[in-house]
Amino acid sequence: MGERERYYSIPEAARNCGVSRTTMWNWVKSGHINAYVTPGGHHRILQEEIERVLVEGRITATRSAGPKTVLLVDDDPEVIQMIQTRLAREAIRSVVARDGFEAGMKLLSDRPDLVLLDLYMPGLDGFQVCKTIKESPELRAIKVLIVTGFDTAENRRRAMALGADAYLPKSMDPGRIVKQVGEMLAAE
Repeated sequence: MGERERYYSIPEAARNCGVSRTTMWNWVKSGHINAYVTPGGHHRILQEEIERVLVEGRITATRSAGPKTVLLVDDDPEVIQMIQTRLAREAIRSVVARDGFEAGMKLLSDRPDLVLLDLYMPGLDGFQVCKTIKESPELRAIKVLIVTGFDTAENRRRAMALGADAYLPKSMDPGRIVKQVGEMLAAE
């Protein structure tokens, strides 16, 4: 007798892929993920199907027509608060990650349109986050704006070489940073 196949519910599959239930449901409805319907009307997804989709890396989340989303990645709560307040005034939704690892999780769960990224944080730094975004087929379309307190020619060169779309010093007026965010979001 063969090995028993493993099936996942929509919530279980979403958790395994690091996305929301709604995103998983949209992938099933759009045909990106094959699912079976039980006699009770519930959808089930084979483990092999989830593995296939993750390995292929061809799924991207469907963005809603709602407000644009910016992922703020910074370990300084004052900077986050200042920029979040200004983004809210411009009707731009923001989510926050306080380090590079948390940024990776938020990239998958929130699918931001733009990442405003500090370079030097504990653990996974902004250079590595930028590189990960720009090397991922699923994430590379996300705009990356580097905003750093360590504005040097070398940091600028390195960030741009890794694929950052723009670079500003943190000492820049917060209004100018938010203006740059608006310009980058409008260019999509």
